[in-house]
Amino acid sequence: MDLEISIEAPWPTPPDWEALTERAAATLAEVAPELANPRLSASILFADDAEVHALNAQWRGKDKPTNVLSFPMLEREELLSLSADGPPELLGDIVLALETCTREAADKGLSLEHHAAHLIVHGLLHLAGYDHETSPEDARAMESLEIKALAQMGIADPYGDHDET
Repeated sequence: MDLEISIEAPWPTPPDWEALTERAAATLAEVAPELANPRLSASILFADDAEVHALNAQWRGKDKPTNVLSFPMLEREELLSLSADGPPELLGDIVLALETCTREAADKGLSLEHHAAHLIVHGLLHLAGYDHETSPEDARAMESLEIKALAQMGIADPYGDHDET
């Protein structure tokens, strides 16, 4: 997957946010093969709470920031039927909010890097048509893919209550 990564807010360095994003996407494609299609592209924006707040209000009618927003451009069926040959296809856009991510990471006792990696994986799965809010079974399927991808990156189960073997 081709990624366009923009860092607009003062996200602390290290880590290298672009390298982390590329690694998260590549690792996720190993456990969710539909994301390995070479035609796919996505944009990832590292923003601040104010920008995410504005986007969340405009597009979701929620007047508050959130940790990650995903804006899919393909239906799940379109993604699954997409051949490897042809022009590029935009999977969608993801936006992460610095202050919310930082606060959540601290509250969970995680590094910002690990929490952001989880949210990137989570956002990409939303772009691929996964939805944890449709049913407990769908939530479990999505969380399972997140846990597997993050484990391959050396990051612990973000939910802390699954026994993936």
